[in-house]
Amino acid sequence: MDINFPLILLLLVVVTGAIWLFDALFLASGRKARVAKGQQPQEPVAVEYAKSFFPVLAIVFVLRSFLVEPFQIPSASMDPTLRVGDFILVNKYAYGLRLPVTRTKVLDIGEPKRGDVMVFFPPHMNDTYYIKRVIGLPGDEIRVENNQLYINGKAAPQELIQALPPGNPKKEFLWEEIDGHRHLMAKMVAPTRYGTIRTLTVPEGHYFMMGDNRDNSLDSREWGFVPEKDIVGKAFAIWMHWDKLLSLPSFERVGGIE
Repeated sequence: MDINFPLILLLLVVVTGAIWLFDALFLASGRKARVAKGQQPQEPVAVEYAKSFFPVLAIVFVLRSFLVEPFQIPSASMDPTLRVGDFILVNKYAYGLRLPVTRTKVLDIGEPKRGDVMVFFPPHMNDTYYIKRVIGLPGDEIRVENNQLYINGKAAPQELIQALPPGNPKKEFLWEEIDGHRHLMAKMVAPTRYGTIRTLTVPEGHYFMMGDNRDNSLDSREWGFVPEKDIVGKAFAIWMHWDKLLSLPSFERVGGIE
């Protein structure tokens, strides 16, 4: 199970803020009185730390909860668009403002669009962040035949970029177009069991998600539709790539996410 960082951060903000407030209301006046008498009272260590950390924690909490949150890509399911070790930024308000921890939407701002790269909680693991591409909106009919995607009966155009290895290709890298926007995707020449799915209709209030690494992605083809209430935000930029702890960070992949 993933660490519930939003909850931990909220608790730290509440605790440090409460300590600072308690000191301001009940303890600070006593110290001031002793100072007036020529004494040099020591500020409690807990109060000193609370005053130092509360403003920083509060700012980070607001930024992560309502504006932008960083994530690291842990798997190859979105390759070649996103690679293992990519550090990305996620817009937390693109699909509406939500309260931290409870995820309750308090303000509608926008809705997911086909082709968006979205962070969410999947229905089978409601405590783990996933990132996939929005393929189907509520009411859409989705079908896959031989790794060819169909949305509402229309094939999503694909343009071959490269087939590897040369001479005996087993994997293809392509441009795929959804609603006029192109993105990179990969698929096996010989489709796996994920290469064909029967026609599915996306229920109201739900979304159909797929990884760009089509034959190496556990997504809506495996665990079903994503409820609107479990949306986290829209991934919009790569800001760093870091393969492993002992390697050096790279900024060659910095840029927007298509």
